Amino acid sequence: MSEDESWRGKVGKLDEDAVAAFLAEPRIARLACLDDQGWPYVVPCWQEWDGEAFWVVPREKAAWGRYLEAEPRCAITVDEEGAQRKVVAQCRAELVERPNVGGQWVPVAERMSTRYLGENGPKYLEPTLDKPRWLYRLVPVTFQTWQGQDWARRYK
Repeated sequence: MSEDESWRGKVGKLDEDAVAAFLAEPRIARLACLDDQGWPYVVPCWQEWDGEAFWVVPREKAAWGRYLEAEPRCAITVDEEGAQRKVVAQCRAELVERPNVGGQWVPVAERMSTRYLGENGPKYLEPTLDKPRWLYRLVPVTFQTWQGQDWARRYK
């Protein structure tokens, strides 16, 4: 890359390690699903990537928990300004747990709260551990990544 093109940053797909590092940052995801009327419904949410799937923990009364149960096809995106790293995936939502207190969702929520809120994570989460939550695993069917300031070859 010539000096005058350095503003573009590293351009192209993210490798597996870069994806893992990026998704481990406290970046808000946007989850898209279909509501009861078949309309797109997009919600910002915390996510956890395990190398194969995204984990999300909706509150019991969150509409999108019900929407994912009714229609498991969904999409998730995580992106940023600046280097413009992005991950976009179409997924199939697997219901791991219906709303409950003290289930498998707790350790996921504990890790998320610390990642997103730092040392204040437990202060945020602990007073709400008596509130039921769903646990979903979003398994990618398609998975695309990108970084940098340029178009992918297919667009040129």
